Amino acid sequence: MDAYENEVSIALKEWQKKMERRPGLLNNLSRKVQTKINSWIPEKVHNAITVTIKQMIRGVLFGAKHTTATPLLNASLQVREETVLKRIEFYKNTAAVEGGITGAGGLLLGLADFPILIGLKIKLLFDIASMYGFDVDDYKERLYLLHIFELSFSSDVHRKKIFGKLKDWDIKSKQLPDDINQFEWRNFQQEYRDYIDLAKMAQLVPVIGAPVGVVVNYRLIKKLGNTAMNAYRMRLLQ
Repeated sequence: MDAYENEVSIALKEWQKKMERRPGLLNNLSRKVQTKINSWIPEKVHNAITVTIKQMIRGVLFGAKHTTATPLLNASLQVREETVLKRIEFYKNTAAVEGGITGAGGLLLGLADFPILIGLKIKLLFDIASMYGFDVDDYKERLYLLHIFELSFSSDVHRKKIFGKLKDWDIKSKQLPDDINQFEWRNFQQEYRDYIDLAKMAQLVPVIGAPVGVVVNYRLIKKLGNTAMNAYRMRLLQ
């Protein structure tokens, strides 16, 4: 390892410890409350949300791969990550501006932020994958992207489960479904929705919607970018 890779390896180990940390008391309490609230929501509503997110992400997944650059080959980890950090910064600023505009536009524009933000997140993941040298034309690489997304926006309990899948990807990927329709969409959408519910609801409130949209979107993209970088570091440094 060179000096940069050694530094990154240390940071990666700290991140891995955080991913495997046992859920705290507050997280467990919040989870129980959210589970209770979900039980009050009619099943047909859950199904409708699941179908909506499934189709939205399917569309982005199979569209984004046609606009992603060729994988970056024969580059050092430092060069890759300098490029990745610049791209994350671009997406953070783009999402912040978009969140501010939709947050200032009231309920209808605020609701429009939801699919737009998912699109930005998925496209960022495709870009990051190619910069680390992975070919997103490979179906299993696109599933890896979905798991990074899921890891970024889920509860502590679910996080440990998803992290376990990513930790030994070459082995775990052989156990994954060959058809994207077999993906666990219900868990995916519920974890994502529960994670961002409170923050995004505040974005729909008049007056405070715009500043909330700027801050929340910026932080969500930042978190996703950091998770993706560490997820690919695991594969390159193992």
